[in-house]
This record gives sequence, structure tokens and C-alpha cells, in this order.
Amino acid sequence: MKLFKIIFFLLGLALLGWVVQATNFSETLDLVSQIGSGFLLVLGIYFLAFLFDSLTWQVTLLSAPLTPNWLYRFFQMRLAGEAFNNILPAASMGGEPIKAVLLKNLHGFNYPESVASLILARTINTVSLILFLMVGFVLMLNSAILDKEYNSVAGIGLAVLSVLILLFFAVQRFKLASLTSEVLSKNKLFHWLGNILHHIKDVDETLVDFYTGHHGRAAFAFALAFVNWVLGAAEIYVTMLFLGHPVTLEEAWIIEAVAQLVRAATFFIPASIGAQEGAFLVIGSAVTGSPTIGFAMAIVRRARELIWISWGLLAFYITKPDTSLIEE
Repeated sequence: MKLFKIIFFLLGLALLGWVVQATNFSETLDLVSQIGSGFLLVLGIYFLAFLFDSLTWQVTLLSAPLTPNWLYRFFQMRLAGEAFNNILPAASMGGEPIKAVLLKNLHGFNYPESVASLILARTINTVSLILFLMVGFVLMLNSAILDKEYNSVAGIGLAVLSVLILLFFAVQRFKLASLTSEVLSKNKLFHWLGNILHHIKDVDETLVDFYTGHHGRAAFAFALAFVNWVLGAAEIYVTMLFLGHPVTLEEAWIIEAVAQLVRAATFFIPASIGAQEGAFLVIGSAVTGSPTIGFAMAIVRRARELIWISWGLLAFYITKPDTSLIEE
């Protein structure tokens, strides 16, 4: 496993090297320096998006009070977890165990309820991302920004992602995890599943209860998650404005949609390093005609991510969860 992580990381670095050589690096840095105080606005937009995402998670945990104090707690826990989601090549899931441990150690929520809330939040975020990508795909087709070949690749990627999330939702809605585990536990090779089967059933029951008995909360969480993705497009719009190369709101949406689709497809690369930069390079070149502008946009995005990762690692250090529980 460690070997694969190293290989994927090196692959990301190779992609990053290709992006750097495809642009004028000194010109890119000069362009990035022009953003100035506009970077504070970029951070402000992402802060708001992160707050919405934290509230989405809070809404899925039924026993958590919907108060500002609890929103602050979820914000801090999500900071810590997302830092590891960004740096670990685990489909942006490497920080989820940390969130579950923080929920239990700091606030007393049991693991089945905590795990269910994390699954719900992830599912809702991904479903809302698909809707965001669909809008971006329609805008892409109507704008003729990219060649037909790029549109075809984007369409295939969107279709695959949509099928996967629908299957993931079906597993939750119809308790397929419990049913599969119960059948497998009767086999000698998987008899150990019998020891945790009741936990799996508890999680499944919580998931089904949320989907079938709390439609208002589910709709509210979905709306929050969708706004989070839209704020990503707003971040692109502001970034390009302060870089001196303004784009339309539709173009900003397309750029963000392509970037998010590439991140989803390259989950195996830590922080999608190189792949994200390549996406911004390609779509930035298509929209503005300059690969340098696309790379400058990627650097601003990466700088924002590094600040958030650092903040998250600090939050993790301050909370100091029991790491032995995370390993379990």
C-alpha cells in the first residue's frame, strides 16, 4: 500500500512538472502577485463555503443541537478531518475516522451515529456535486469553450461518477451492507463480521431513518451542500478578477466544474497534486487563451488549500484525539 502511495505521489509530481514546463513560471508568479488583498476575499469566500459544509454535516447528526455553538464545534472537527482528507490518498476519506473519534471523544456521540452522519454528509455532498457538474456540463456544451473531445471526456466522467454515487446511495437506502455482512458472516472466512454485525445494522438503520423520516433536514442539507459548490465558482470568479483577467459567471462555473471533476477522478493522488494544476491549465487556457493564467489560478487555489490544511492540522493538534482509536 505504501508503495502505491509513493507511486501515485510521484505521478502527481510528474504532472506538476509538466504543468510548470508548459508555462512561463516567472510570468505566472508575477501574475499571482497581482492578487494582493484580493486573496483575503478568496479566503473569505472559502470560509463561508466551509461553514456551509460544516452545517451540512451538523444537520445529518440528528441528536446534535442546531445552534451556533455546535456549529463552531463541527467547524473545528471538520477542519481537523479535512486536513487529512486533503493530504491522504484515500478518496478524500482519510480524515473521516478522525472526525468519528472527535465526535465520540469530545462530545460523546456513539460510533454508529457518528459514522452514519459522516456517510450521510459525504453522500449529500457528492450528490450535490453531481448536480453542480451537470449544470457545468450544460454550460460547457452551450459555450463551445472546449473541443468536442474534451466535452466527451467530461461527459463520460460525469456519467461514471453519477452511477457510482447512485450505487452508493442504494447500498445505504436498502441496507445492503447489513444484508451482505449477514450472509458473509456465515462463511468461515468472514466469521469475524458477526462480531460487528450489530454495529453495521445500527448504522444502516440510522441512514434509512434519515432518508425516510427527515425529508426536511435532507433537503436543507442538500441545499447547503449545493451552495458550497456554487461558492467554489464564486471563488474562481473573484480570483480571476483580481488576477486581472475577469471571466463571466458561466465561465467561472465551467472552470470549477472541470477542476472538481478532475479532483474526483484523481482521488488516488494525494491532494490531487499535479492533476488539479493540469486541470486549471487546460480549462484556463481554453477560457482565456493563456496557460499561464490557468496556472496562476491553480497556484492561488493551492495556496488557499495549504492555509486551510495548516489550520486543520493545528486544530487536530489542539484537540489531541486518541490516535490509537483512529487506527482501530
